[in-house]
Amino acid sequence: MTTHSTFIQTTYRAGWALFTGLLLVTSGFGMVFAADRAETKSWESVPGPEQLVPKIGPPAVVKDWKRDYPQAQPVGKGDTVEAPDAKLGTPNPPAIHKFGGRTPSSFVFDLSPDDPLEKVIERESSQRAKITQQQQQLLEERYDLSPRFVEGETMTRGKPIPKGPTARLKKGLNFDQLAKMPEEDIKAKDLFPYLPLPHPLHSTGGMVFPSMMTDIHPERERFDVVHDVPEHFLPEFPPPLFLTSRPDLGDVSQGQEITNENFYTLFDGILSPVQFDGVRLLVEKIPQQQFNATDDRKTVPPGRGVSCFDCHVNGHTNGAIHLNPDNRPQFSRFRIETPSLRGVNIQKVFGSKRAMTSVEDFSEFENRSAYFDHDLATAEKKGRRDMTRTEVMKMAQFQKLVDFPPAPKLDLFGRLNPKKATEEELRGEALFTGKAKCVACHTAPYFTDNLMHDLKVERFYHGRAEGSIKTFPLRGIKDSPPYLHDGRLLTLEDTVEFFALVTGVQLTKEEKADLSAYLRTL
Repeated sequence: MTTHSTFIQTTYRAGWALFTGLLLVTSGFGMVFAADRAETKSWESVPGPEQLVPKIGPPAVVKDWKRDYPQAQPVGKGDTVEAPDAKLGTPNPPAIHKFGGRTPSSFVFDLSPDDPLEKVIERESSQRAKITQQQQQLLEERYDLSPRFVEGETMTRGKPIPKGPTARLKKGLNFDQLAKMPEEDIKAKDLFPYLPLPHPLHSTGGMVFPSMMTDIHPERERFDVVHDVPEHFLPEFPPPLFLTSRPDLGDVSQGQEITNENFYTLFDGILSPVQFDGVRLLVEKIPQQQFNATDDRKTVPPGRGVSCFDCHVNGHTNGAIHLNPDNRPQFSRFRIETPSLRGVNIQKVFGSKRAMTSVEDFSEFENRSAYFDHDLATAEKKGRRDMTRTEVMKMAQFQKLVDFPPAPKLDLFGRLNPKKATEEELRGEALFTGKAKCVACHTAPYFTDNLMHDLKVERFYHGRAEGSIKTFPLRGIKDSPPYLHDGRLLTLEDTVEFFALVTGVQLTKEEKADLSAYLRTL
């Protein structure tokens, strides 16, 4: 034991002596090397960020870039004027369709309003009657709003179909005379009867529900603005709902407006669990720009928000309006009439101007950003609901079951059955597929080409170019007044007159009546 301990101590002392010696030698070498480096200055400083990251050059600029491109409309040159940078709630200035240019910011809404909610309610509710009267006057100047209906025909559930044309022509002209005029003369003399239709409160925009909706759901009524189009020009409320999976059931809504209160009873035992959950999500209330619980809303009491089916009632539409989310400045945005969800299973383009390529993307996009006018800063404050992709898939699965209403006079190929159609309707079909050229975009059996087209309507009036719009399906079109993306065409007769003018096809009064009759069969 003693011998072993002595051996360990001796070994330890020898190792320590060796280590100490090496340390001294190394230190000496280190001093020599340091002195050598100091004399020769062979080292360099480490480069700083300015030397590691080169400066970014300025963007390339073409000095003479301005050209007279087709449809380019320089502000102040006749067709467009600079859009005003107006405060929210400002009543509509005249000729909104002429506003172009740019404003200082793409963001519309302040994260924190300057005024408390109580003051905003007092100010904007006090001017609502004036705004309503102003919009009513504009509609009266453009249209004959008196209720006239097609004899012997109704929408699917029985509501009378409004009859037109309703447009008021200037200088005593009729449509036949107008159609023979060169487009340059129509523009120069300010004779075009179908100018873009503004939102009744364009400076603020947002969802506005028709009175047939707000009478039942007062939580949908805004303190600053009311819907402007008379109810006889709007769809049935509530509309029937048909499913591609269960045509044997007919109207699966059983005459009811589908909401969170009754969807379970109406659909249990009809849908798969995934589709069933899709309905639940479509009737779920979600915060929206004007309908929410914050101090920046347009309802007096706070609310949970709106559901998809508040506008797309029973998978169709109730004629609620909005502004399209894509454009800026604010006054350059387009009024949007709520489109029907009927037949989304056959559509490939979603969003009137956005050309989104799936109903899944569209559903997610609407909730995530379009609900908030694309103004994402305020969306977070108001409680934006970010749905998972699984939830979006469930919503889409149900939406793709929403069918067009029955069209008993059409065969399997979307053609009229001669044994069921009238002579007037058959003549209309011949015009649709021939002289009137409607079939160029609206091909059977669903009467859409799933593309977008620019009609270049600004050829006929001094105003901002409207650009491309998707081709909407015409199946079930009699159930969906008013027409075009902004609802400026109150009846099918107005629609026929509009497209006859824009496309340049020369149709007689009788031919237009035949064409309108045919459209009602779809």
